[in-house]
Amino acid sequence: MESRRRPRRPAAGVVEVTDCMTDRTIGLLGNLSETGMLLIANVPLVDDALYQLRFRLDGTEPYRAPIEVGVHLLWQEHASASGQTWAGFRFINVPEAHRQRLRDWLSRSH
Repeated sequence: MESRRRPRRPAAGVVEVTDCMTDRTIGLLGNLSETGMLLIANVPLVDDALYQLRFRLDGTEPYRAPIEVGVHLLWQEHASASGQTWAGFRFINVPEAHRQRLRDWLSRSH
C-alpha cells in the first residue's frame, strides 16, 4: 500500500490521544506519518470504524497546539501488555492548518 511507504516518526515521550466525541483518552501515540498513525490503545476499538481524534505533538510551539484528525481504523492486534492493542489508522480528514503543522513536525530532525 502506497500510504504505508511514507516516512514515519516516533512520538518522543508520552503523547496522549483523545477521542473527540467522548473527550476521553483512548491511548498513546506510537508513530506518525503524513497519511496515518499507530496508536497504543487502552480502550476497546471497533474494527473498520471511523474516529475523530486529537493529540498534541511533542516539541515547542506551534507543535503543542492540538491536532485533530478524522481517521479510519485499518487494523488492530493485541499488544503484549494486558488491555492494550496496537491500532493502525489512516487519515481521512485533516484540516489544512493541522496538516501543515504535521508536515513541519515530520520534517524536523529527531
